[in-house]
Amino acid sequence: MHTTPYIVLLFIGYLIFTIDKKKEDLPVPPILTLIGIGLFFIPYFSSIEVTENLIYHIFLPGLLFTSAYRFPPSALKENGGIIGFFATIGLILTVILLGSIIFIITTPFVSMSFTGAILIAAMLTPTDPVSVASILKQSSGDEMMADVVEGESLINDGTSIVIFSVVSGIFLKNEPFSFSFFLGEFLLVSLGGIFVGLLFGWLFSKAIHFTHHKEYQVMLSIIVAYGIFNLAEFLGLSGVLATVFAGIMLSFEFGRTIKEDHFRESLDNFWGIVEISILSLLFLLIGIVSADHLSFNYWWLAVLIFLASIIVRFIIIAGTTQVFPKWRQKIGWRKSFLLSWSGLKGTMSVFLILSLSTQGGDRTDLLLSLTFAAVLLSLIIQSIGIYPLSKRLLK
Repeated sequence: MHTTPYIVLLFIGYLIFTIDKKKEDLPVPPILTLIGIGLFFIPYFSSIEVTENLIYHIFLPGLLFTSAYRFPPSALKENGGIIGFFATIGLILTVILLGSIIFIITTPFVSMSFTGAILIAAMLTPTDPVSVASILKQSSGDEMMADVVEGESLINDGTSIVIFSVVSGIFLKNEPFSFSFFLGEFLLVSLGGIFVGLLFGWLFSKAIHFTHHKEYQVMLSIIVAYGIFNLAEFLGLSGVLATVFAGIMLSFEFGRTIKEDHFRESLDNFWGIVEISILSLLFLLIGIVSADHLSFNYWWLAVLIFLASIIVRFIIIAGTTQVFPKWRQKIGWRKSFLLSWSGLKGTMSVFLILSLSTQGGDRTDLLLSLTFAAVLLSLIIQSIGIYPLSKRLLK
């Protein structure tokens, strides 16, 4: 593997982030993605390999850990019920409803099983609100909305992988969909990952007191972020949820037992650089890898699937928030629609697509193209629309 093309990509990301100062009207991710699509047609970048392992084992743990340990404990205490519901039960309902709609709208035109439709829905449910949370805060000053969007994304990354793993296994083996099997696997992998993350996150918060050298403490955070992820995966549990809850546990401990300000500052400095570097590479690579799947005859179906994903998400959010009086006071129909629009697709969806591509062969070509196209539409249209929508709906 040649490293020079990746350095060039990182330099492109540096230029775009440097040029973009306001980050309001047009967030960086869609710009990088479109540039990546253009780079696909330049032979120099043909040596770049984009695999599910690269995204899952190298990029993802760092991004998850950074977002999780920075997530304010007060936000989780205040909105934990909404976040937890949207990222678990709400996500399962979304997969079932969206999968059913996809099956209905595609059946007259293409050959697709119900499990295949559910699989597309599973790949489209994880949200990736890169820069959306900051835009919501800038445009409306509504901290609660930004916290719900960011918190939901942290947890639903893990739950969506569990759902995808179960459904893809059923699809590839041509087995009938079993809800009881799906629920059992979901609970085992999810709860096990959460337990591992909380345990090792707590142990990490205690271990940092053994040294006051900030460099060693940051070094330990790298071991935790990637070590917990791989340990959970080795045990057959959710590495994503393990890393997320380790970061969340660390966030809680910052306000209770970790009093060394230099540690938080060093942690922020290091992981801040890691985060922006990974994001630069990631969205350029998303553009490069998606370009090869975007030449197909059913773009109009992809548009319908993209619209259905927003509508279904709105139905789930607006419907469930009206059931509970406390949630109803916080989230009306305007905020429900904005939360729906903020759930754009990105990193996790691309990882799931690449995983299916590796496992499924030719029989998954149409599923991959439809999902890639829907993800691309989401990433570009929803990113561009979030600022004007938030200004209009939350004014």
